[in-house]
Amino acid sequence: MFKIFKFIKDFLLFFPLSVIFHPFAVLLNKGYYFNKLIFWIRKNKSQLLLNDFYKPVRDSSTRPVLYKFISDNFDLVNNEITYVEFGVFKGTTFKWWIANNLNQNSNFFGFDTFEGLPENWGFYKKGDMLSAIPEINDSRAIFIKGLFQDTLVNFIQENRDLFLLPRPKVIHLDADLYSSTLFALTQMYPYLNKGDFIIFDEFNVPLHEFKAYSEFVSSFNVKLKPIVALNNFYQTAFIVE
Repeated sequence: MFKIFKFIKDFLLFFPLSVIFHPFAVLLNKGYYFNKLIFWIRKNKSQLLLNDFYKPVRDSSTRPVLYKFISDNFDLVNNEITYVEFGVFKGTTFKWWIANNLNQNSNFFGFDTFEGLPENWGFYKKGDMLSAIPEINDSRAIFIKGLFQDTLVNFIQENRDLFLLPRPKVIHLDADLYSSTLFALTQMYPYLNKGDFIIFDEFNVPLHEFKAYSEFVSSFNVKLKPIVALNNFYQTAFIVE
């Protein structure tokens, strides 16, 4: 039987008859991850500390509710933290965290191309969401311009001691794209500790942040406990166990 399957596989590699199904590949892949997301929500929705599921209309202005819940319930206001944001855009979320942490020893790092999306994302095209580096009058803030793949590895190596400090890390993922999100997660993996927080801003997009999350936790055997979800799991936060 094994030899038969091997023969068929090799035959199809040489005579790729299956390419006739290629136009349906993206749709089937999206359907697979969408159903995987549904099962994930059904399994995890009851254990969250805060959850507004189901909402007929999303309200992006409620994002600070998630941030405040984490900050208040895990005592992040006065303590030292390392805040790392991937996908800064105009800096709205970055400004919230830096304004709501009072410890002057905290560090805030923002990574973004500041030239818009590096590739298409849904209805958005490459170059959309262009924004200048935010102006923030706080010495704790550092912005790193460029593709994550070009900047993140060297930055971590040059600032390794900061990433190894025994204090909570808050990692905010708002890069939208699967490739950017997965790369950021894999590079931050060696520095994750119990009690760190990971926040996804578009978690329920099946082929992007949710797919990146799924592959990350399965490949790296990371235990992330969901604690807050808003806007039908569009914004979802986890704590590292």
